[in-house]
Amino acid sequence: MQVTAHDVQQAHAAIKSHIQHTPTIEAPRLGEMLGLRLWLKLETMQFTGSFKDRGSCLKLQRLAQSPNPPAGVAAASAGNHAQGVAYHARRLGLKATIVMPLTTPFSKIERTEGLGAEVVLRGESVAESTVHAKELAAQRGYAFVHPYDDPLIVAGQGTAAIEMLADQPAIDTLVIPVGGGGLCAGMALWAKHVNPNCRVYGVQTAMCPSMRAAIRGEPVPAMHTHTLADGIAVKTPGVITAEILKQLVDDILLVDEVDIETAVQVLAAQQKVVAEGAGAAGFAAVTKHAHLLRGRNVGVVVCGGNIDRRMLATVLLRGLKRDGKIAKLRIAIHDVPGVLARVTQMIGASGADIIDIEHQRLFTGLPPRQAELDVVMETRGKVHVEQILATLQNAGYPAQSL
Repeated sequence: MQVTAHDVQQAHAAIKSHIQHTPTIEAPRLGEMLGLRLWLKLETMQFTGSFKDRGSCLKLQRLAQSPNPPAGVAAASAGNHAQGVAYHARRLGLKATIVMPLTTPFSKIERTEGLGAEVVLRGESVAESTVHAKELAAQRGYAFVHPYDDPLIVAGQGTAAIEMLADQPAIDTLVIPVGGGGLCAGMALWAKHVNPNCRVYGVQTAMCPSMRAAIRGEPVPAMHTHTLADGIAVKTPGVITAEILKQLVDDILLVDEVDIETAVQVLAAQQKVVAEGAGAAGFAAVTKHAHLLRGRNVGVVVCGGNIDRRMLATVLLRGLKRDGKIAKLRIAIHDVPGVLARVTQMIGASGADIIDIEHQRLFTGLPPRQAELDVVMETRGKVHVEQILATLQNAGYPAQSL
């Protein structure tokens, strides 16, 4: 293999004073619910909000210390890798150019520029951006910094395992999100070195299981990158990382969109941890595949917390809706004075809080002297919603939950 556990150890010595030693916290309530002991490694607390600080730190440090350092560095990324490279380039006095897809949200562009990098928008995907980034690197005499398929990047990412297993030696199972594979490969190298019996599970979204197909030697399925876990939706896995994972990983588990969404919701609501979709994928896998892990001491890497605020709000509100804490009722009423007041009074008396209400006369299939009310309300949960529906029905107001 091109990377060894010794390389990871050397990387840790080189970068530990320039990155955050992020905490590994126990989550006893979540673990008890799943029949295991659970720890979370909070890479969300790195300076740029993800584990990408580690590999970028080591790679750029070595470039800056080389006998003939490059004029600058170039990279292609729509998110966390961009910020990691930009941050450490500024710290080390290197110029940085980051090529981002044309569809990159402005907030990510702004954060990357705020770290001192020049941002160039080119291409419809990261793959197209990568081609242009390599061209710019060649033209300007810059070094191209690959997000995962580089021995130094892999070694740098693996330092997360050194911290995690030193802080919590009882951990005997690691669950790690996998995109290109740099984080999982680096951590697997150290974990298996320290404890050959340690289980290492990678996690991919079922919409883009490229690494799973690669290490299993299976045909690559149709893949889609339009997923909540876009940070691990990588169509082309690393060659270096695939070789390591093929030898060391116990399996790569798949999670669906609803698993990831629920994981983001549960981490925020119960653990007070804000995770992006890719960052929550490890916990999603522990929840979905708990039968494989029962009775074990499981460490999950929450690898990033850079979720757009609008998306986070949407995900959390959808969770409240799923749990019945926010409900929408459609109520048929006679369109006469006083009915609206009586219906809202009944809902209020039941203990629900009305958030929004729409009185619909035109766009309905009901007779002209009837109307529909669409009522959005905050409740105590699904049982409470059923009680409100029964109250309305008994009072002569047909109602259904939407």
